[in-house]
Amino acid sequence: MKPSFRLLSTVAAAALVCCASSSVLAQSKFVLKLAHADSADLGTSRKAVMADTFAKEVKAKSGGRIDVQIFGAGALGGEREVVEGVKNGFIQAGLASGVMANFFPGAMVTDIPYLFPSDEVADKVMDGPFGQKLSADFNAATGMHNLCFGEVGFRHFSSGKKPIHSPKDLVGMKIRVQETPLYVTEMKALGAQPTPIAFPETYTALQTGVVDGQENPIPTLIFAKFYEVQKNVTLDGHNYGIDWFVLSDKFYKSLPPDLLKVVTDAGKVACAEERKVNRTFTANGNKTMADKGVTVYTPTAAELAEFRAAAQPPVIEFLKTKIDPKLIDSIQTAVKDADAKK
Repeated sequence: MKPSFRLLSTVAAAALVCCASSSVLAQSKFVLKLAHADSADLGTSRKAVMADTFAKEVKAKSGGRIDVQIFGAGALGGEREVVEGVKNGFIQAGLASGVMANFFPGAMVTDIPYLFPSDEVADKVMDGPFGQKLSADFNAATGMHNLCFGEVGFRHFSSGKKPIHSPKDLVGMKIRVQETPLYVTEMKALGAQPTPIAFPETYTALQTGVVDGQENPIPTLIFAKFYEVQKNVTLDGHNYGIDWFVLSDKFYKSLPPDLLKVVTDAGKVACAEERKVNRTFTANGNKTMADKGVTVYTPTAAELAEFRAAAQPPVIEFLKTKIDPKLIDSIQTAVKDADAKK
């Protein structure tokens, strides 16, 4: 009887191991909902490209253990709702830009006017020690994780009445801006009359003369067809926008080390691809504007220095009331060092 009992015990133990293994295997499957509020069109939307690149990388490198489900075009809400969903763990990941300061005031530091002299310098700063420290501060303050920094791009002026070559040309002009204190402060410093208007209403406001001009990255200007009602564009690059790729802490902690590396690496690949595509969109946009009869002006070094001298000090003073002044000094030093190493 004893041998039979031992045999049964062995079979039972094997069955338990088998069941346990099946349970572990089942638990190794993860669903990652990735949301953003931009268009889902890969031909025009940088965030759609970013999400698609990430999904493909994760699928390939995880062997299908992570199922990335993309919800674009605001399917899960606007940027604020997306980030709130990530923070609360309802959404695993999200792509957002302007709304980030509402969750982490330190995000405003990259909006210092005329901070980055080129996208090459911006890449070095945001991919380097400064960007890593900013992501760590973000995690400490919010509990969320930032996988990488993408690119909204440089913001430029457009106008319908007259070209803008210096701050003097902005004096008295009504410029449509986002309804944020930083941009309002910046436009006032440049002599303009900042006029907050919802983006969907901007085209009509430009067309009817409610405002004289606006400011946005070139791809946005093309997407919204502002070139139809704005025949002057000034490539001054007064602000450089950042996309954040945020990840839920709950999801972050649920991943085994190997899959966490897959997600982290895929994020970096996605951000790099987004920057590349966005710069292509920008180059194509400049050509489109020329074809549409828009006069595109690139300020001289002296003119840019004049813009910078007018806009930077007031905005920096404003920022010092909102964020740690050391963060401002840190990014300015990082930009200086990166520019010197070009």
